[in-house]
Amino acid sequence: MAIELYNDGKHLCLMFNDLVKSTSDDAVQANQFLIVSDGEGALIDPSGNITYNGLVLAMHKYLPKKDLKYLFASHQDPDIIGALDKWLFSTECKLYVSQLWSRFVPHFCNLNRSDGRIIGIPDEGMPVVMRDTVIHAIPAHFLHAEGNFQFYDAKSKILFSGDMGASMVEAEAINKPISTKDEFYAQIHTMSGFHKRYMVSNKVCRFWVNMVRQMDVKMLVPQHGRYMTGEAIPAFLDWIENLQCGIDLFTQEHYRFRP
Repeated sequence: MAIELYNDGKHLCLMFNDLVKSTSDDAVQANQFLIVSDGEGALIDPSGNITYNGLVLAMHKYLPKKDLKYLFASHQDPDIIGALDKWLFSTECKLYVSQLWSRFVPHFCNLNRSDGRIIGIPDEGMPVVMRDTVIHAIPAHFLHAEGNFQFYDAKSKILFSGDMGASMVEAEAINKPISTKDEFYAQIHTMSGFHKRYMVSNKVCRFWVNMVRQMDVKMLVPQHGRYMTGEAIPAFLDWIENLQCGIDLFTQEHYRFRP
C-alpha cells in the first residue's frame, strides 16, 4: 500500500511501507519513497533485491519507469541500495550518494553500467533540481554511516531522514503519522534501542538537531517505521538532542578478548 505524504496535483510524495514482510527472524521493515515532480521521478532509499519487484509494480501506478531519473541513497547499506544493478540496467537513472561511498557502491553492480552514473555528494551536501522542486542533500554524517545524507524536498518540506527517527515496528503499524508529543513519548520504546546503537554519539546528534531546528520541516520521514508531523517533531528533537548513544555508552568492557 502506498501512503500519500504530499500531493498538490503537480508534485507527489509517496511512501511504500509494506514491501518487506518483517519478522523477528527475517529482514527488517524498510520504507521506500517516490517523488514525482511534474512527471519526473526520483526514488529515495529504494532498498535491495527483496523489494525490487514489488517496488517496480507499486510505483507503476504513479510513474512510468522510463520517467524515473534519480536515485538518492542516504548511505551504502544493502537495505538502501542493494538492488542498484537492477535500477541501472532497467532505467537511465543516476545515483546520488556520499562521495565517501561513490567508489564502493559499484560493487553492487556491473561496472559498465555504473560508469558516469554515480554522483558523489560532497560532505557539505548539494541541491538537485527537479522540475517542480529542489531535493537538498542534507549532511547527516555518522547518523549512522560515516558518509550519510538525508534528503529535503523543498516543495513538500519533507525531510527524508534515513535512520534518524527510525522505529522498529511492523509495516501494519505505519498507517498514520506520530503527530502529538504524548504519542511520541508512547513510541520511544520502539526507537530507543535502535538509536542508542546506530547513532555514533550525542555530539553529532546535537549538531544535527541544531541544523534541523533552522529548517522548515513539516514532516520527518525515516527509512524504518513511523513518520512524524506536528508537535512530535520538536519532541523528537528534544529527545535525541539529549540521548547518550554509540561510543558514549561503550567502555573497555566491550573490547575484551574472551578465550
